[in-house]
Amino acid sequence: VCGENLKETLQFAEKMECGMVAVNRGVLSDASAPFGGVKASGVGREGGFEGISEFLEPRYISLEG
Repeated sequence: VCGENLKETLQFAEKMECGMVAVNRGVLSDASAPFGGVKASGVGREGGFEGISEFLEPRYISLEG
């Protein structure tokens, strides 16, 4: 997404239904950024905290003492 008014451009980018948005740049690539499908596309997330959470299973542990 390209625009001169950064506030309006960011507001537009937030409304887009997609996984990644580049604002005023051509290449969007970062190993630490989460990547994956949106809605019913893709098979989940990879990269970043969101990608790690795909591999975690919540567990409750109770300790006495």
